[in-house]
Amino acid sequence: MNRIIAIIIFSFPFYAYSQNVSEDGKMQRDYYVQTLVRIAHPVLDALSKNELKKRMPLEAKYPDTRKDFMHLEAFGRLLAGMAPWLELGIDDTEEGKLRKKYIELSVICIRNATDPKAPDFMNFNVGKQPLVDAAFLAQALLRAPNQLWGNLDSKTKNNVLNALKSSRVISPGYNNWLLFSAIIEAALQKYDNSGDKMRMDYAVRQMLLWYKGDGAYGDGPDFHWDYYNSFVIQPMFLEILQVLKANGLDPENNYDLALDRASRYAAVQERLISPEGTYPLLGRSITYRFGAFQLLSKIALMKALPPKLTPQQVRFALYTVIKKQIEAPGTFDDQGWLRIGFYGSQPELAENYICTGSLYLCSQAFLVLGLPASDAFWTDENVDWTSRMVYKGKSAFIDKSIKK
Repeated sequence: MNRIIAIIIFSFPFYAYSQNVSEDGKMQRDYYVQTLVRIAHPVLDALSKNELKKRMPLEAKYPDTRKDFMHLEAFGRLLAGMAPWLELGIDDTEEGKLRKKYIELSVICIRNATDPKAPDFMNFNVGKQPLVDAAFLAQALLRAPNQLWGNLDSKTKNNVLNALKSSRVISPGYNNWLLFSAIIEAALQKYDNSGDKMRMDYAVRQMLLWYKGDGAYGDGPDFHWDYYNSFVIQPMFLEILQVLKANGLDPENNYDLALDRASRYAAVQERLISPEGTYPLLGRSITYRFGAFQLLSKIALMKALPPKLTPQQVRFALYTVIKKQIEAPGTFDDQGWLRIGFYGSQPELAENYICTGSLYLCSQAFLVLGLPASDAFWTDENVDWTSRMVYKGKSAFIDKSIKK
């Protein structure tokens, strides 16, 4: 019976490519929305009923080392990706009604996750890992100030602040983890005026020192060939600087500098997508799947793409990437939970720190859903992304590095 219910809940139409370009954007948005909901529903449904710890499966190479962290991992990462879509709010469209459902579920989930008396109260301060996922929850709150933070009751707001502050006992590593501490402080600064400015300033200064050129940062002093510039570094760096700038704490205007670099990195990401919608299996944490393109999605959401890269190229490319990976057999288990893998179920690709909860970082690819359905991103006709264009024999722009 449970399997039948799961099939009913998580089944939705997979659309074939339409030759009617006036319909492509709408069809693709529908697909983005339904895919995000498919990923999100098991987590939010269980947590809203205080049953996440009871119902969520644990897949990991070393399960005993991850069981205390996976719930905040799944929730924080998922909500950070959903937040811009939720922030559009409620309207009378079918999508608007769907948002209403998931806004309400998310608010209940935040309450349960941060209430010390709730069965699903989460671990914010025991071990090292909670710093990471408290940071993703903070990121979600920064991305949806009205629909997430604004809809919390005063008791839950206080619980959230206490939970975030409790993570301060965890010392970050000398790498991208500095940003986890800093974005928690950025959220505390925005909502409680209590952010630790030294932690934010230290993270900013180190990231500026670790810049390697042409839009890419090191993960610490060293450069790594992986997707961490997109998984964590550049999105969080921008959002920390955004809060600092809004509070008059960015006198050197590092925000604009970081945005220029992020725009360049987004252009590189678009060129990594092959004509078939695949991309290199490169570096660690590859089981985050299309979360690798968080930054490309974020820069499109911000309308900060480089001038020669059109929003429609990004929409079409991301749609193709997501569709290819999400439809791979074995991506979900029988109850709709994500399984470890890059293309389907491939548990051998998991590092020691990867577990079921980690996988929900893939939701970060859906940030573009924060652009309303009426935006040209969705309404204009398809444009082939760069590699697809080139392999059709069409003209494309020469790629150029940046010097700052």
